Amino acid sequence: QVQLVESGGGLVQAGGSLRLSCAASGRTISTDTMGCMGWFRQAPGKEREFVAAIKWSGGGTSYADSVKGRFTVSRDNAMNTVYLQMDSLKPEDTAVYYCAGRRGSNLYTQGGRYDYWGQGTQVTVSS
Repeated sequence: QVQLVESGGGLVQAGGSLRLSCAASGRTISTDTMGCMGWFRQAPGKEREFVAAIKWSGGGTSYADSVKGRFTVSRDNAMNTVYLQMDSLKPEDTAVYYCAGRRGSNLYTQGGRYDYWGQGTQVTVSS
């Protein structure tokens, strides 16, 4: 089984930046067990939504329109870690952010396509 642990959330003023990390552990992380990893978020009273995703091997990223140009997803395969750099944060970015992983490499935006989930980390952007 693969475990995902997020970190890096917190409180920031609008226009500020945060970097989230997601460390994968447990079963050996390889292209057989992890094809891509994604970030999702859920604000109070709203449904979970896709934020960004990256393939575990080779190129390939995907972003929600709402974060394009502001957020950057990256990975460090040696550290089994995926990052989400969030710049120019807005109050509407406030949410619990979840890291997710899937065995297949397709960059799906639907949460149901992902096999592993972290516990979430809170991001609060004040105006």
